[in-house]
Amino acid sequence: MFRKFHVHLFIQRNEQMKKDNPIEDLIAQGEGQRLDFKFEVSDSKKIARTLSAFANSDGGRLLIGVKDNGNIAGVRSEEEFYMIEAASTMYTRPTVPFTATRWEINGKTVLEIYIAPSDNKPHTAPDRDEKYKAYIRVADENILANEVLLLSWQKCGRKNGLLLPLSRPVKQLMGYLENQPYIHIRQFCRIARIRYATARNILSDLIAVNILKYIIVDKQIVYTTTSHE
Repeated sequence: MFRKFHVHLFIQRNEQMKKDNPIEDLIAQGEGQRLDFKFEVSDSKKIARTLSAFANSDGGRLLIGVKDNGNIAGVRSEEEFYMIEAASTMYTRPTVPFTATRWEINGKTVLEIYIAPSDNKPHTAPDRDEKYKAYIRVADENILANEVLLLSWQKCGRKNGLLLPLSRPVKQLMGYLENQPYIHIRQFCRIARIRYATARNILSDLIAVNILKYIIVDKQIVYTTTSHE
């Protein structure tokens, strides 16, 4: 039943491609936060980290059979699909769901894998030492989520029960962010004169209730208010 659904989806999208060719427009955008090109999939554990990163961030698409420069190489879609399925079902915890679409472009097959942003974070995948870690997507890279994000995701499931008193450190944090675009956890520790564990808990609470969000600056995770767009 599962495979029949995907075959139907492949045919439906191929008919759309004849009209507006959306997949080539997508390739022309280049790799980024929500788009990754793969020449092929040869390691399900490695690709599981990409599934984890997309699910833990803003979602995204894998285009398999496309080189880093955007040239279409093509793949054997059935083989690649099974590798992705193995990555999802065997090497992500909890399982990262996906949808697959096959595209035919000038006689070559591109497999599109879509991963939606998850409400069930964190999704983990094995690192090189076989330890399961949570990843996030940063530009065109996958990086490890830090302790603040892991705590915030755990708290999101019980955010209605979170009590956030307007303590001195919270006042100092919000006052700092009125004049600065973001703050690093170590900066928060210094200006509020609090320990790292306390800063981590405050930041994760504020992310869980959507007062703060994380952003990446110089490949480091920092924090800003959700009003800063």
